[in-house]
Amino acid sequence: MSWSRIMAPLSGGPQDAVALAAAVALARPFGAEVAGAYTPADLADVMPWIGESFLGGVETTALETLKSAVAAGEAQARQALDGCGYAKRRFIALPSPVWAALSLESRLSDVIVFTDETARGRGPLAQSFQQMMGDEQRPVLIARPGLEAGGCVAGAWDGGKEASRAARLSMPLLEKAARVLIIQAPKPHARHVDPARLQDYCAQRGVKSEVEVLAAAGDTGKRLLAAARGASAHILVAGAFGHTRLQEFIFGGTTRTLLNSDGPSLFLSH
Repeated sequence: MSWSRIMAPLSGGPQDAVALAAAVALARPFGAEVAGAYTPADLADVMPWIGESFLGGVETTALETLKSAVAAGEAQARQALDGCGYAKRRFIALPSPVWAALSLESRLSDVIVFTDETARGRGPLAQSFQQMMGDEQRPVLIARPGLEAGGCVAGAWDGGKEASRAARLSMPLLEKAARVLIIQAPKPHARHVDPARLQDYCAQRGVKSEVEVLAAAGDTGKRLLAAARGASAHILVAGAFGHTRLQEFIFGGTTRTLLNSDGPSLFLSH
């Protein structure tokens, strides 16, 4: 298995270089294309509030300022992509409506890369991250320091559909990994699913893996993170939002614990 296209949404800000460096690290082992998708504030979202046929002096000035900011951001995003040091790259300036264009590009990409700041809900691409994870249900990589595509990869496993989907979609990454560790963190009163099932699935694809079963006590997210760090994992693969998104928002949950952690990098799929 392989990946052919890694996409990094860009805002024209300083975080673009971080996202692109991670996208290059992920793309290079596969010879995949890095697509830098400039994702600006959408003028179409502003126009209904201003009223296109009733533009006064203040509104016109504000609109022109926004257009100038979008153009300047695009130039900075292009510069960041040109400076990423990777030859197989493509710049995409998303047209309006931006949300629809981003959705289409994501469907034609294997993995979407975001920075840790964005995943924590900060910065201009925070809503785009939520769109990719929740609405489009695309696999995303949250880049953190120490990211290495060919290093140790840990996979969180509970037998659920989210974890299973994450394992399948991350298989190209597992095939390139120097070490693969399957981590099962049993939940109290939950049905037991033998991690050897996933181990066999990996073996059928030529991926050797180890299994670590954690004690069924304590916060699941914290236990997974501790085990991944203990194995010096560069990336943790996990299913996201196993509960409903409303439950996750209100009560937190494993996904929120992973997003609010300091490492390792995350490969998430909903």
